[in-house]
Amino acid sequence: MNSQLTTVLKRKPYLTWDIKDTAELSELSIVEHILNYGDWDDVLQIITVLGIEKMSKLFHESILKPRSNYRPQTINFFKLFFQRHSQ
Repeated sequence: MNSQLTTVLKRKPYLTWDIKDTAELSELSIVEHILNYGDWDDVLQIITVLGIEKMSKLFHESILKPRSNYRPQTINFFKLFFQRHSQ
Protein backbone atom coordinates (compact mmCIF):
# COMPACT_ATOMS: atom_id res chain seq x y z
CA MET A 1 0.00 0.00 0.00
CA ASN A 2 1.13 3.55 -0.73
CA SER A 3 2.77 5.22 2.27
CA GLN A 4 0.79 8.42 1.68
CA LEU A 5 -2.44 6.44 1.90
CA THR A 6 -1.25 4.91 5.15
CA THR A 7 -0.56 8.40 6.51
CA VAL A 8 -4.10 9.54 5.66
CA LEU A 9 -5.57 6.55 7.50
CA LYS A 10 -3.32 6.94 10.55
CA ARG A 11 -4.30 10.59 10.99
CA LYS A 12 -7.99 9.75 10.76
CA PRO A 13 -8.62 6.33 12.31
CA TYR A 14 -12.40 6.82 12.22
CA LEU A 15 -12.27 6.27 8.45
CA THR A 16 -11.48 2.61 9.03
CA TRP A 17 -13.36 2.08 12.27
CA ASP A 18 -14.41 -1.42 11.23
CA ILE A 19 -10.90 -2.68 10.39
CA LYS A 20 -8.40 -3.90 13.00
CA ASP A 21 -5.29 -4.00 10.81
CA THR A 22 -5.28 -1.29 8.15
CA ALA A 23 -1.80 -2.17 6.86
CA GLU A 24 -3.17 -4.75 4.42
CA LEU A 25 -6.01 -2.68 2.93
CA SER A 26 -6.10 -2.40 -0.84
CA GLU A 27 -6.41 0.92 -2.65
CA LEU A 28 -9.95 -0.10 -3.60
CA SER A 29 -10.90 -0.54 0.04
CA ILE A 30 -9.26 2.73 1.09
CA VAL A 31 -11.15 4.67 -1.59
CA GLU A 32 -14.38 3.04 -0.46
CA HIS A 33 -13.77 3.96 3.19
CA ILE A 34 -12.88 7.55 2.38
CA LEU A 35 -15.85 8.10 0.07
CA ASN A 36 -18.20 6.53 2.63
CA TYR A 37 -16.89 7.98 5.89
CA GLY A 38 -14.57 10.85 5.01
CA ASP A 39 -15.23 14.53 4.57
CA TRP A 40 -14.47 16.61 1.49
CA ASP A 41 -10.89 17.34 2.63
CA ASP A 42 -10.26 13.59 2.87
CA VAL A 43 -11.59 13.11 -0.66
CA LEU A 44 -9.35 15.88 -2.01
CA GLN A 45 -6.37 14.45 -0.17
CA ILE A 46 -6.86 11.00 -1.64
CA ILE A 47 -7.36 12.49 -5.12
CA THR A 48 -4.01 14.24 -4.69
CA VAL A 49 -2.35 10.95 -3.74
CA LEU A 50 -3.97 8.64 -6.32
CA GLY A 51 -5.02 11.03 -9.05
CA ILE A 52 -8.54 11.63 -10.29
CA GLU A 53 -8.35 9.03 -13.07
CA LYS A 54 -7.20 6.18 -10.83
CA MET A 55 -9.71 7.09 -8.13
CA SER A 56 -12.51 7.16 -10.72
CA LYS A 57 -11.43 3.76 -12.04
CA LEU A 58 -11.37 2.27 -8.52
CA PHE A 59 -14.78 3.75 -7.69
CA HIS A 60 -16.40 2.42 -10.86
CA GLU A 61 -14.77 -0.96 -10.38
CA SER A 62 -16.26 -1.12 -6.90
CA ILE A 63 -19.81 -0.13 -7.83
CA LEU A 64 -19.94 -2.66 -10.66
CA LYS A 65 -19.43 -5.55 -8.28
CA PRO A 66 -22.53 -7.56 -7.31
CA ARG A 67 -22.28 -6.23 -3.75
CA SER A 68 -21.35 -2.62 -3.01
CA ASN A 69 -20.97 -0.88 0.33
CA TYR A 70 -21.83 2.54 -1.06
CA ARG A 71 -25.12 4.23 -0.26
CA PRO A 72 -27.21 5.16 -3.32
CA GLN A 73 -26.66 8.89 -2.63
CA THR A 74 -22.89 8.39 -2.53
CA ILE A 75 -22.93 6.44 -5.79
CA ASN A 76 -25.01 9.10 -7.49
CA PHE A 77 -22.85 11.99 -6.29
CA PHE A 78 -19.52 10.43 -7.22
CA LYS A 79 -20.78 9.13 -10.58
CA LEU A 80 -21.64 12.72 -11.47
CA PHE A 81 -18.42 14.07 -9.93
CA PHE A 82 -16.13 11.66 -11.79
CA GLN A 83 -18.10 12.05 -15.01
CA ARG A 84 -17.43 15.77 -14.89
CA HIS A 85 -13.85 15.79 -13.58
CA SER A 86 -12.21 12.75 -15.15
CA GLN A 87 -11.91 11.74 -18.76
